[in-house]
Amino acid sequence: MKKTIFLLAAILFTVLTKAELKLPAIFGNNMMLQQNTEVQIWGWADKGKKVEIAPSWTALRYSTKADNSGKWSLLIATPTASNETYTLSVSDGKDVIKYENILVGEVWLCLGQSNMEMPMKGFKNQPIEGGNKAIFKSKNKNIRFITVKRTSELEPQNDIIGEWKEASPETVKDFSATGYYFGRLLNEMLDIPVGLILSSWGGSWIESWMSRDILGNEFKDVKLPNSIEDVKEKNRTPTMLYNGMIHPIKGYTIQGAIMYQGESNYDRAARYPALFQTFVNETRRIWQQGEFPFYYCQIAPYNNPPEKHGDFNAAFLREAQYKSAQVIPNSGMVVLMDIGEERCIHPRKKEVGGERLAMMALAKTYGMTGFAYESPTFKEMVIEESKAILSFDNAPMWLTSFGKELKNFEIAGEDKVFYPAKAEIKRSKVEVSSDKVSKPVAVRYAFKDFVMGDLFSTEGLPLSSFRTDNWDEAK
Repeated sequence: MKKTIFLLAAILFTVLTKAELKLPAIFGNNMMLQQNTEVQIWGWADKGKKVEIAPSWTALRYSTKADNSGKWSLLIATPTASNETYTLSVSDGKDVIKYENILVGEVWLCLGQSNMEMPMKGFKNQPIEGGNKAIFKSKNKNIRFITVKRTSELEPQNDIIGEWKEASPETVKDFSATGYYFGRLLNEMLDIPVGLILSSWGGSWIESWMSRDILGNEFKDVKLPNSIEDVKEKNRTPTMLYNGMIHPIKGYTIQGAIMYQGESNYDRAARYPALFQTFVNETRRIWQQGEFPFYYCQIAPYNNPPEKHGDFNAAFLREAQYKSAQVIPNSGMVVLMDIGEERCIHPRKKEVGGERLAMMALAKTYGMTGFAYESPTFKEMVIEESKAILSFDNAPMWLTSFGKELKNFEIAGEDKVFYPAKAEIKRSKVEVSSDKVSKPVAVRYAFKDFVMGDLFSTEGLPLSSFRTDNWDEAK
């Protein structure tokens, strides 16, 4: 009798613990795989079970065995990008999963908060400029994308909710505008398929996208959640979005990443360079693809209401983002000083940001030449009597205000009081002065929450706000 009970229990245990063949939702019909490399495919099966993968683009068959936890992973060689569609079959000898309508091309990860999340159809009462026409013309089988559903979790997850889709008016309207415009220009200029993976959540802190291990080791003063009671805001609790929206997709082979985040960290800008650099380093480490390209948007000017956000100046966050671009290898920042909106934190001109990111990628990642893709940057200041002479890097065609008076410069003497300044462009330099400052010591340009940038490269790329002093420390 005891033997019978034991045998029945053993059979029941085997049935209950037997794992069916499964892959995470990041793999699916319509997916885009990175060209000319070995892409990682992973999933779950019975412990010790042999798993075989059969891509239609080759006669080769790839196989491995599930480990003691049931996890398996394989690297599959991919061909050069083309318009040809493929299938991919995964089998464990009993079950077969077949993915269809697969393309091979360039895959990019799109990260951030609401300005990355903002869809082509816009938010309510917040339209995308030109969005409806772009949606109308968006049908393109060679642009694919997947949106990771908002997921905030205490522990790292193994899967996401989301599915790959072809670009069409029905699908594009709900996808990231910044991401879509980025991918559309890559597809047009490279003439190969482009895939986009969107993982974003409006209002999120950079800390929420970072793992418990990295925050616990490098930022010990960050309060980490240990229970659901510690979670006051799902998108502003450290580690929660990493667990739900980064960890499950880490390792999906990509070409690079773009990001639009920072608005929710502006009130503690002093910490941002270290946090952002650590985030980029960790993202590259867990993807295990080396120092892949990482391009991002500088936040656009916006009039942060002091009654809601306190006495903070978002120019400090823009400064922090600029500093990050100088020290993070294989990175780049696009400047959006010319598209900010005083009363809306979500600029309508998403095509500008998306295409500037694409132009940077086309130049720095894909080697295209003949066009400008980086804004001029402040180099140095020289004082000549009552004038401050500012020089700039990356301005081979000099600077311009497009015929308008420069109104965003301020100048100060040793008393550290800034006055509105007269500014004149002299080729690739700017002369700044004021009748109220006889002995200049410092200059600031557009160093405010909201301001419309008025200094550009001749090619039309705006300069970031900047300052020559360090008198006021970022908070």
